[in-house]
Amino acid sequence: MKLSILKINLIFIFVSICISGFTQNNPDNSQLPAPVMDSLRKAGVILNAQPTKTEISLSEEQSIRFLQQRIQPHFWKNTRDPLRIALEQLVFEASHLPYDSSEIYLKKYPFDSLRVSWDKFYIWEPFRIKIPVKSASASDMQADNLPVADTSLVAQHPDSVNVADLPQAVKLIRPERVLVMKDTSILVVIDTLHEVRSDYKEFPFTSYNYPYQGDSIFVAVRSLMNFLEARDSSIVNLTGIGAGLTPIWLNSKSDQMQRYWLKNDINDSVTLWIGATSRNTLGLYLEKGVNFRRPDRQINITEAKIDIEKVDKSKLLAVKKIIIKPQYWIYRTEASFALNQASLTNWVKGGENSISISSDITGYADYNNKPLKITSNNFARLKFGLIKSGENNVRKNLDLLETNSKLNHKAFGKFDFSAILLFKSQIAKGFDYTKYKKNGQERDTAILVSRLMNPAIITAGLGLDYKPNKNTSINISPFSYKGTFVYDTAHIDQTKYGVAADRRSKHEPGASFMISHIYKPTKNISVTNRLQLFTNYINNPLNIDIDWEMILTANINWFTDVRFNTHFIFDDDTKTLDFDRHKEPVLDSSGKQKKNARVQFKELLGFSFVFRF
Repeated sequence: MKLSILKINLIFIFVSICISGFTQNNPDNSQLPAPVMDSLRKAGVILNAQPTKTEISLSEEQSIRFLQQRIQPHFWKNTRDPLRIALEQLVFEASHLPYDSSEIYLKKYPFDSLRVSWDKFYIWEPFRIKIPVKSASASDMQADNLPVADTSLVAQHPDSVNVADLPQAVKLIRPERVLVMKDTSILVVIDTLHEVRSDYKEFPFTSYNYPYQGDSIFVAVRSLMNFLEARDSSIVNLTGIGAGLTPIWLNSKSDQMQRYWLKNDINDSVTLWIGATSRNTLGLYLEKGVNFRRPDRQINITEAKIDIEKVDKSKLLAVKKIIIKPQYWIYRTEASFALNQASLTNWVKGGENSISISSDITGYADYNNKPLKITSNNFARLKFGLIKSGENNVRKNLDLLETNSKLNHKAFGKFDFSAILLFKSQIAKGFDYTKYKKNGQERDTAILVSRLMNPAIITAGLGLDYKPNKNTSINISPFSYKGTFVYDTAHIDQTKYGVAADRRSKHEPGASFMISHIYKPTKNISVTNRLQLFTNYINNPLNIDIDWEMILTANINWFTDVRFNTHFIFDDDTKTLDFDRHKEPVLDSSGKQKKNARVQFKELLGFSFVFRF
């Protein structure tokens, strides 16, 4: 038992000695093992020392990208702040043809005012602990007079430490000195801040999201200014008798020479090579092999004058205002076309000739207004396909007209307030080609079941949209409406779509749930899933309408894809005629053919020619 108590005391004193390495009183750590202190610092336990700032080095492209991110409107208190305007112009001049018009302002700007201390990004809290300290002589030391209630988080028992109770092995460091426990406190980090604001009233940014951003801005500005100064250039046009304009660029980044023909009044010429040998220096070089012969008689021309217009260089030239117009809308279109054909001649195993064509055209329009925190995602889609098989006439095998619009406003975290509007219909007539038996004879029928806007389904809702990442959207709309419309009831049986026999439309209040997700396991393969659920609050809320489409696309090259498309639909209100296994109609007690709700499933697989623009 005594041996166990001795081990516990030794462990407690060793831990206390290690913790004392980062107290406010800075006790003597000379006797602590150096590897222990290094391990604590590497683990991030000791944070009372100023961290070493790494050297920041940015290239021109890195500086442009960094400053382009920092001049976004949502980072600034005032979008017309002089620093933001100057940074915009600096980025513009660095990424376009040169002329630096912000150099004077940026050279005078106090970049020290943009710095925020690194410790502002942490929340500190005092933490009380006990540490061993050296006392005077053992004979002069009194019993531990600390409070009875232990304030240390290291030991969870009343404070009863006495010199006499300490083990002999740790009681004395030297014969004349002993160890006693003393309360102290240190500052520890309890949380990290993601946004920090400056106390400086002229601070132009709304916040910083990581330390040393002020230093990065200063280094990026200095890098781009040095780059523009080295690249700064002027153009000089040379002309003469019988010659046009020859442009010469003067800067230190070009060693190109321009050939110029210097002519006289009788159209004799001599060749000169003109170029910038260094900054602000123009070099003139005579063509090799040209010789001069002094004429026998010279004509002296006197009183020749050149009018030179004086330019007042004490004033700055007017700078043209550069207006950057934000781009809120982004448009794109994707069109795919597939053609399949099969031809059989004297094929013993049987089969039919067939040819089919299908198209899938989708247009996207996305809106993003960061200052107003409003986004909108919209797309319109048209799918249409025809097939000719055997002796049958041309038939429709694919038809979908769909629009999907979503308007979001930032709410909190990754949630947005959202409004949705969905529309689905078709563009051509659709027939149900059913084979059935009547009086023992098999018959074919072509029943008209759909046409343009018959049926048309509209879904609208209000709720929240959750976006955990850029490829996933989960929309919950507890306040939703679904309307099903069939106007041509003279030719189409509206009861197939849940509309009452004496009506042309059906209105359902309820809740909708939508998931959109894009998964890319590799660069050339993508899987797109769209799931839509709807439940009617009034009529059978447990019967949920399901509409799930999956598109797997594998890119072969820039214009060819392999596509696998599945479409799964289940609606309890959409019913089809019931036949038995012998294809005989199943009748109910009243003598009418029964109707049942069934799973609707469509699958397409093939090569597609894709055009994206």
